[in-house]
Amino acid sequence: MTKRIGILTSGGDCAGLNAVIRGVALRAHHGHGWTTVGIGYGTLGLLERPIAARELDPRRLDAALARQGGTFLGSTNRGDPFAYPMSDGTKKDRSGEIAQAVKELNLDGLIGVGGDGSLDILRRLFQPTGIAFIGVPKTIDNDVANTERAVGYSTAVAIATEALDRLQPTGASHDRIMVLEVMGRDAGHIAIACGIAGGADVVLIPEIEWRLAPVTRHIETMRAGGRRTALVVVAESAGKSDEPASGDDAPAHDGMGEWLAYRLARATGAEARATVLGHVQRGAEPTAEDRLLAYALGVRAVDLLAEGARDRMVAWWNRKVIDMPLEKVVGRSRTVDPDGALIRTARALGICLGDAT
Repeated sequence: MTKRIGILTSGGDCAGLNAVIRGVALRAHHGHGWTTVGIGYGTLGLLERPIAARELDPRRLDAALARQGGTFLGSTNRGDPFAYPMSDGTKKDRSGEIAQAVKELNLDGLIGVGGDGSLDILRRLFQPTGIAFIGVPKTIDNDVANTERAVGYSTAVAIATEALDRLQPTGASHDRIMVLEVMGRDAGHIAIACGIAGGADVVLIPEIEWRLAPVTRHIETMRAGGRRTALVVVAESAGKSDEPASGDDAPAHDGMGEWLAYRLARATGAEARATVLGHVQRGAEPTAEDRLLAYALGVRAVDLLAEGARDRMVAWWNRKVIDMPLEKVVGRSRTVDPDGALIRTARALGICLGDAT
């Protein structure tokens, strides 16, 4: 009897998701003779009636699909099924409806592509159903535990680096401080990587406690030496340094980048401009590295199901595809190592990290 497996994408979108889906569907069909069912909009598709799902035809999943950003299945990062917001303002546990949907789809296994939060929810949802579940890590933040790379990270770094390449000449033309705010909800992986690659002068991340004074001194020293422009990268979660309020009528700033640009302009007397990349980092044609990673992880996820595995996540470690129990992934986070290779490299290059080191 032909097996049926499902695949869904959950959480924020990123580049490389379509390559994961294609890799799963092609491996299932050509390698095992299975049928793959694509579930629309993550868990939301399993709450819809009729269920938002369709069988994927491998003949229609050509290579052009892997070049496209986003996910053609759709995704969601809202509506916790265990406390789903209802129209009357109440919250309802709808996990039972999802379990029923999985049963109605007659699935023998399920692959979920998500970040740490999504994988945690998906694991709790599908464990009671008895269905074999395999997770594939994706997040531009690259903070999923126990994998060196997550799908989407490479592309996000490439976009941020390109932004620095474009900001440098315009900053130099006007002797400005150019502040680039990049994503990184809880970790500074994008910031430190693009900062080094893009030749930033300052990089501020949540893993290193920083203050405004060392940053200001670094920029002033540069300007005194003839460098009239500066590139500053700040992770959205870097946090505002603990200097007291200036006492002036400082405007309210929602984002880290705008706040930092204002304070640097006040402290140095130079013009400062902030650029917030935001979702530009998510929606792009995936890099070759992201496509390769997506294919490798997707293929291995299918093979794990064929081996009878369940409750595991595929991962990239030491240039190999491995797998591990999801219990060693959920509820954890992989942040930037303050003593790691990239931090040491940044310091060696003279990049200011805002601390006293």
